[in-house]
Amino acid sequence: MYLVKDLYEKYERTLLLSLAAGQSGLSRQVKVPEAHRPGLSLAGYLKNYVNQRILVFGTVEVSYLKDLDSATRVERLCSILTDQTPAVVVAGRYVPPKELLQFCETKRLPVFRTKMKTMEFLSRLTYLLHEDFSPSITCHGTLVEAFGVGVLIQGDSSIGKSEAALGLIERGHRLISDDVVKMKIREGSYLEGSGPELTRHLMEIRGIGIINVAHLYGAVCVRDDKKVDMVVKLEEWDDRRFYDRVGLDEKYCDILGMKVPYYILPVKPGRDVVLLIETIALNHRLKEMGFHSAKDFNVKLLETIAKKTKTSRINT
Repeated sequence: MYLVKDLYEKYERTLLLSLAAGQSGLSRQVKVPEAHRPGLSLAGYLKNYVNQRILVFGTVEVSYLKDLDSATRVERLCSILTDQTPAVVVAGRYVPPKELLQFCETKRLPVFRTKMKTMEFLSRLTYLLHEDFSPSITCHGTLVEAFGVGVLIQGDSSIGKSEAALGLIERGHRLISDDVVKMKIREGSYLEGSGPELTRHLMEIRGIGIINVAHLYGAVCVRDDKKVDMVVKLEEWDDRRFYDRVGLDEKYCDILGMKVPYYILPVKPGRDVVLLIETIALNHRLKEMGFHSAKDFNVKLLETIAKKTKTSRINT
């Protein structure tokens, strides 16, 4: 549940907010990640009006209210400010009309002031609300950055996820989170992974214990968050299982409705897992640039077969 109090405490400095009235209503719930200016609704046109959004009063709204007599002003405010309205914000350094403050204090509706310009505040507030309301999930794994690629290493317990991540860090790559990874959709287009505040920059290595990567390897080897570009699952090598040796079939996994490239990396003694993860990351970057080694090889193979077939027909 997202409350007005949460918004105020989290973004008071970012949005330059100050509480003007309605402190007892800070426990109101923000149900939709939207804010808008009342506009025509303030003039009495309430068709399709949604009363669950945060209202932002700017130059036009404040000037319009000042031009009305006191009784009409209260009437118009009553029509748009309901029990479902989360909060009201007066932007642009304007002083809220006294009827607005009195009405909101009576209705226990929070009223804020901000020094930001109306459109700047509206844009920033809408962005922050959408970020806070974005779907999120917590999963088991280790998130690292290798060659600028966000790699989520997953697998069964004790398969060697943390050891593989430690090897990558030793080679100059960066750790985002070990064991627990919090993922959230950003801007509706990509996944971003981060770690809990409590375990940030920490790793658990069996036989050694908890280590602080930032202290051991320096601040350059850690970062707080990173886009999740692909998932690599480590699993025990199984001789009875067929593993892809060409790479034409691209696999994806679904995380919060987003398709993420998915690789299965079999592990057995003698395989350099760290080197293989680096290779997967580099190959992923090449694919993003339009170079697909497996597809290029397949095209050359088909061309070679076609030429030999054509030659054999001519000879016969």
